[in-house]
Amino acid sequence: MYYYFTKTIKGNFDQTVERVTEVLKTEGFGILTEIDLKATLKNKLDVDFYNYKILGACNPPFAYKALQAEDKIGTMLPCNIIVQEKITGQIEVSAINPATSMMLIKNLELQDLAMEIGAKLQKVIEHL
Repeated sequence: MYYYFTKTIKGNFDQTVERVTEVLKTEGFGILTEIDLKATLKNKLDVDFYNYKILGACNPPFAYKALQAEDKIGTMLPCNIIVQEKITGQIEVSAINPATSMMLIKNLELQDLAMEIGAKLQKVIEHL
């Protein structure tokens, strides 16, 4: 079992980020954080890096259920999705597979939730 779902598509980087955000909404997710790694690395280290954004996605009903099942689960929230462009016009979108990280936690309720969330994130990737 991989720790992520991934798909490579052709297109514009910024438009792909917008598309990912839209498709996430259809599965009940919103974006809590957006980290522009390219800009951060340039600003902090003065290095050039390719387009790379980390989107912190949250599905509030599932987050609430997870927090009820395990109060420390916030250390593993939100669900991260990365959008990266190593080659111009080829955009790779990857989402965490929460089932793999939940295997570390011995809580069956969380594992079941992780499977449901993972199915939603996999649908997002497939619909890009």
